[in-house]
Order: sequence, then structure tokens, then C-alpha cells
Amino acid sequence: MRRFLRTGVPTSGARAVVLAFAGVVCALAVVAGSPVSAWAEETPASVSWSVSPADATGPDGRSRVELDLDPGASATEHLAVHNLGDEAVTFAITAADGYLTSTGRFNMLPSDQDSVDAGTWISVADSVTIAAGSTAIVPFTVAVPENATPGDHAAGIAASVVSTSTGDGARVGVESRVGFRVMTRVTGELAPAVALAADGRYVISWNPFRPGRLEVTGVIENTGNVALAIEGAVESGGERIAATGFEADESGAAGPTSADLLPGEERTLAFGVPAVWPLGVVTVPVTVEATAVGPDGTETVADRAERTVTVWALPLPQSVLLVAVALIVLGIALGRRRRSARIDRLVEDAREEGRRAALGGA
Repeated sequence: MRRFLRTGVPTSGARAVVLAFAGVVCALAVVAGSPVSAWAEETPASVSWSVSPADATGPDGRSRVELDLDPGASATEHLAVHNLGDEAVTFAITAADGYLTSTGRFNMLPSDQDSVDAGTWISVADSVTIAAGSTAIVPFTVAVPENATPGDHAAGIAASVVSTSTGDGARVGVESRVGFRVMTRVTGELAPAVALAADGRYVISWNPFRPGRLEVTGVIENTGNVALAIEGAVESGGERIAATGFEADESGAAGPTSADLLPGEERTLAFGVPAVWPLGVVTVPVTVEATAVGPDGTETVADRAERTVTVWALPLPQSVLLVAVALIVLGIALGRRRRSARIDRLVEDAREEGRRAALGGA
């Protein structure tokens, strides 16, 4: 279970329900039994609730709903909304198209954006009132249109409450949502496919006795019609190196070494190849493997995407060192030559002085 927040902005003279998701807390995966609290300054008591997939009798242990339906078919599912607070609460029930964030977390569209796909296939009651400590089982229906395209379609369903606070003469609305993912695979021709674009750069080590490193970035796009689990790697020196992380989150922490992609989505991944000596042109092959997993657990492997990244690794520190050594050797040689010439000049002067002295005596 994750918590969805909408951040509020003040508007004078009116109550504002904020329409922008706070993406950092918008994931829709549900962990049954973990309460989530939503509160605001004017809320008389904290409101905590959990949401999870269920059957007609109660939560069934699933973290999300996965369906396999023909075009024109429908299925009835249930969500369990558990009010963990001390008072009765009326929760709004909403559904919307789903997507994966840049860090791989699942999210659903905010209320100010219209759904155009699987979010429109879900029919559910607008709201439900639940007594303190009680659980309501809410049925919902997923109806696939006759003209739905084959493949995976993502949506989310959530229970939400809106609380308000007042500041600087304005009322601010904050909507908190808790929900889970609803994945529908429409039967038909499935075409798992992935595309890869990659580039790289060489990072110099200014210590001439240490190698530099190669940094490779790739953009992976799911060009098929099913969700894919992807893994990327590069090969260097006969060794296969996995991606150091997909796109980092807002904290700057590196992402996972694998990720999921919904149809049409793309993700950036990074590779780090250590201990690369600057020997001119460096080439590394980049590969991405993708697997589609169906609702029944059946795996379908997509064709591997491959690209070769070529970068220039110029031996600048080594060149500087060689120039410095050459200058030192040249300086030593010139110094010796100057000293030798001075000695020769002194010897010649002494001989000349001796000859003059001998002639004077004669």
C-alpha cells in the first residue's frame, strides 16, 4: 500500500482542491495491513486506511489485480477498504490510467487529467462510507471495449479523502489516495519488442598510472504492446557488466539494475565500466534483454536489443607525463652540453695562457 498526496496551493475566497500529484509518494503497489495516515490542520482526527485487492469475502492476499480478457469481455473484481481510524469516514473511489514513473514506481493519473485507456474501462461506486475499524468490500467491473488493441493496459483504483486547512486567508484542499494497480491484458497478437539508443563518454583519471572509466547511458523504449521486465548490460574485456542503475530518484540514489516498462514507455539506464586505459578508440557492446510475463505467469522473451558504443579515450595524462619527462631529459642533456662546453673553454684558455707565458720567457 502506498499513499497518494495532492499538494495544495492557496486560492483567495474559495476552497481549492489541488490537482497535482506529489509523485514521490504516488506508487500504487499495496502492502496489505500497513496503515497509511492522511491529515490536515483542520481535520478533527487523523484518518488512516488501507486498500487491497479482494474477493467477495475479503482481502485475498494479492498486491494487484491482473486480468486476461477478450475484446468486449468484462470481469468483476473487488477492493477492500479498511478504515483504521476512530471515526466513520466517507471515501471517494476513483479509477484512472496507470503509468510507471522514471524510477519505476507505479502511479495513476491525477484527477485533472482525463484517462483515455484502461482507466475508462473500470466502473465503480463513487464513494463508500465505512464505520471506524470496519472494512468495506467494494465491487468494480472492468469492461474491455470491442475495439481494444491487444496487449497490456494499465490502470489504478484508489480510495481517497480530502481534508482542508486555512492559511493567509485561503483554504487549501489536500487529497490523499491509497490504491493498487489493475493490469488488463487484452487477448490477440502479442508483440514484445524493445528499442535501444546508447551513448558514452570517457572519464579521464589525471593520475597517469591509473586507468579511467567509461560511462555509458542508454534509453530503452518499449515498442511492443505488452509490459516488459528489462535488464541491460555491457561487455568489456570479456566480462559482462550489469547496469549500475536506472534513472535515479529525487534523492539522487541510483535506481535498480532492472526495471519494468509499460507499452510506449521509455527509461534511461546507466553503465559504469571501470579500469579502461586510454588507448584511443574504445568500443563496448550494449545489450538489453526484455521479458514479458502474462497474468498466468507465462514468459515471452523479446528479441535482444544491441548497440555498440564507440568513444575516444585520449591518453592526455600520459601525454603530459611523457612531455614532462622529455623536457627533463632535454634539460639534463642541455645542461651537460653547457657544462662540457664551459670546461672545454676553460681548458683552452689555460693552454692559451700557458703558450703566452712560454713565449714571454723566451
